[in-house]
Amino acid sequence: MPTETLNNIAMHTLTADGPLLASERDALDLIGEHGDAEVIVAPAFFELKTKLAGEFFQRLQSYRLRLVVPGDISERMAASRSLNDFVEETNRVGHHLFAPDCETLLARLGRTTGR
Repeated sequence: MPTETLNNIAMHTLTADGPLLASERDALDLIGEHGDAEVIVAPAFFELKTKLAGEFFQRLQSYRLRLVVPGDISERMAASRSLNDFVEETNRVGHHLFAPDCETLLARLGRTTGR
């Protein structure tokens, strides 16, 4: 999917049936392939014990990219204190974002472009 601009923010959306985000190398590949975007919108990944989410966030932040994970994950958050804490801290800091819906995503991204 090509990069599109919404609210004056260049975003690239990964599809759920695309390559999985499975390693730190995948983060580097995203940066190389979609460096023209300010925001990468990616399907959720929830296994925090692998530390992959934190590594992705850190790597993308180093390159001044934001990662947004869209979708309602409230049930998963209720079932996992560590996921709940991770999402709350991520959203509190605000560079990366978990957003339950497109309206929330655009409203939150409109406050800070990350670049």
